Amino acid sequence: MKLLIVDDEELTRTGVISSIDWQSIGIREVLQADDGINGIEVARVHRPDIVLCDVRMPRLDGIAMLEQLEEILPDIVPVFMSGYSDKEYLKAAIKLKAVNYIEKPLNPVEIRDAIVEARDLCLEKKRTRQNASIHSMENASRLALLLTQPFAHAKESIDQLIAELSLSISNTTPFTAIVLKTDTEEELPLSEANAMFLSVREFLKTFHIDCIFAEKRVQYMVYFLFGSTPGAAVRKSIEEFFCNLYSRCTRFCIAAGDTVTGISRAYQSYTSAVISLQSSFFFPTGTFLSPFYQAPVSETAAELSASPENEFLTLLTEKNKEKAKAFLDNLFLYYNQNQNILPNQAKDLYYKLFRALDNAARQLKLTLSDTQENLIDTLEKIFSYNEMHQKLVKKTEIFFQTAVSTEEENSTIFLIKDYIGQKYMNETLSVKDISDHVFLSTSYVCTFFKNETGQTLNQYLTEYRMEKAKQLLSDPRYKITDISSRVGYSDGNYFGKSFKKYTGFSPSEYREKMS
Repeated sequence: MKLLIVDDEELTRTGVISSIDWQSIGIREVLQADDGINGIEVARVHRPDIVLCDVRMPRLDGIAMLEQLEEILPDIVPVFMSGYSDKEYLKAAIKLKAVNYIEKPLNPVEIRDAIVEARDLCLEKKRTRQNASIHSMENASRLALLLTQPFAHAKESIDQLIAELSLSISNTTPFTAIVLKTDTEEELPLSEANAMFLSVREFLKTFHIDCIFAEKRVQYMVYFLFGSTPGAAVRKSIEEFFCNLYSRCTRFCIAAGDTVTGISRAYQSYTSAVISLQSSFFFPTGTFLSPFYQAPVSETAAELSASPENEFLTLLTEKNKEKAKAFLDNLFLYYNQNQNILPNQAKDLYYKLFRALDNAARQLKLTLSDTQENLIDTLEKIFSYNEMHQKLVKKTEIFFQTAVSTEEENSTIFLIKDYIGQKYMNETLSVKDISDHVFLSTSYVCTFFKNETGQTLNQYLTEYRMEKAKQLLSDPRYKITDISSRVGYSDGNYFGKSFKKYTGFSPSEYREKMS
């Protein structure tokens, strides 16, 4: 807590400061000013909680100073001191809700007791204001959530909340919804979410705009802006502010809806923002889409064929690297910043293209080191089109590198490796399972595999699992406790020991090293 001492006598100020152990009564910082005008300036900058001030001072007396300070710091608690027993000053001090009025010569015990009383009152004021603020924010959040559904469904509740919040809203008040999506899977701490909302509200005041806010389904934040219709320059400032505010998130996208008139149409603004947000999948993370946003039109992208996945499969099996690259380049131009396609349409095609890569590898008897598992789940979690496309480009590059750098494997070795690639996450996978799959005896498969590859089957399986674990550890979305079971280990401790033996690091050390 901060204390400001305002007195035109330096000896009085230094004497008060030195006579009391301020830390013991919760005062962490003591500030000084030599008259009322300087006291106001110090208070503007440092925002003290308590002010101990002389009544009579040159330029601006203590009463006049406190009257101005109450407008800047409504919760400030005053304590007056004076050498004059003036009833008029005492009346003014009482009107300003001074905690105490201390006469000079000053008694350190009286000062200490007065400041302790002021401290307690200040804390009570803060608690009351904080509780009122929390209640107000909870109501504002409830109102924002109600506006994400048709107005007729919740008209009475909406009207009641508007009245409780004392919001100035009429039938002509403009509303604009802003919906934000992040890649977080954990709810923001309440204090952080509230702090971000308050910073938005404070920023918008400059443009005579107010807002309400709600968090929806963890990843989504919804703001409703109302009060005035922003012009182009103000819209640009608002967009930049939101992007800077949420830059703490690894990945995010933002969309604004149409500006509508009246709270009864706020839902229409929200739905248009949601529709726009779907298109954000095809834009770089951190993009702010609004009804005024015009994506650049690509003049170089050709239309896709009727069956792109079959075209891609043919190029792969023919080992036509140049045409496969041209195919991927055109694919990117077609989808990137395309506002006329739904994300699931693109994900459906990319699922088929990833499958085409796996099918081509099987036809050519190639073993890809990054064989995809749970492809549907992987695509579902992908945040942006660019991320999805780069995964396909990377796997295609691995395909052609493998095709060029490795000789065609013995068909039996290929079948063994392919089977391990499909079943490695099963803890019970055994040499017998593998030998049954290729219709050979267990002893023959072990000898044959060692002669062909230089590794035992168990060595290859362990190495394969450890490499998979390394891939998963490099992705922060996967918890270390879950990774062991994903690579075929039900015992987390045994997995940790095996991983350290293989890499020289524990799983947590490896993740830290990769971050």
